[in-house]
Amino acid sequence: PAEIGKNRVADVPIVGDAKEVIRDLIDTIKADQAAGDVADYAEWVATATGWKATYPVGYVHDDETTIAPQAVIERLGEIVGPDAIYCAGVGQHQMWSSQFIRYERPRQWLNSGGAGTMGYSVPAAMGAKAGDPDRVVWAIDGDGCFQMTNQELATCVVNDIPIKVAIINNSSLGMVRQWQTLFYNERYSNTDLHTSHDQIRIPDFVKLAEAYGCVGLRCDDPAKIDETIQAAMAINDRPVVVDFVVSRDAMVWPMVPAGVSNDEIQIAKGMAPNWSDDE
Repeated sequence: PAEIGKNRVADVPIVGDAKEVIRDLIDTIKADQAAGDVADYAEWVATATGWKATYPVGYVHDDETTIAPQAVIERLGEIVGPDAIYCAGVGQHQMWSSQFIRYERPRQWLNSGGAGTMGYSVPAAMGAKAGDPDRVVWAIDGDGCFQMTNQELATCVVNDIPIKVAIINNSSLGMVRQWQTLFYNERYSNTDLHTSHDQIRIPDFVKLAEAYGCVGLRCDDPAKIDETIQAAMAINDRPVVVDFVVSRDAMVWPMVPAGVSNDEIQIAKGMAPNWSDDE
């Protein structure tokens, strides 16, 4: 009860177990509808549609020689489909996974939300695959997050848990680097995860996967995104790790800077709406 009205004024303060309260609300709404009392949501729909037009979800990627991380995740969702389970770690790949995969059913999307638990993706995928072994399970991870729990690939191999891992590898701690780019005059500190020699991969995720007894694949060509995903989908007898080498400069949009209200949300320059008229 002490939390009610603590930070925001509650128009309808309710204290109770969420499950029981929601059941009561459903019963109340059904009773209202049976009595002909149907709410008019036209104004709310118009407001939400306006937000969608003002703050579109999308991305701008003008470099045809590098892979847009958003494109990898978007194609992953389209090729793999809604019957799979998708898990994500924490950071930019987490945001893109929530934006660019069309989720259609409960428990299809597993992530730690705002808890910020880096390393969540692989163990979550393991649990999902063990609990629902007939479904395809993809762990979408960043190269930073993956290195926190990649040792669990050993558990996957030993216990026959054939998950699939898509590493969105931008050679950096991408979300922190984005903030350093936008708000700290590109003063990059402790966010680079690469050497000055591009040919040296630290670590080489393909070799790492193979060392654990998994299949390791790499994609650094935008034209080969689809075939790489399809190759991973064709392997079901052991875990698969795919190293998608993506642009380092891709950013999550829209975003709200620290210390300001949501009214000051920012979108990328040149961003255009990416939905159809009937959505």
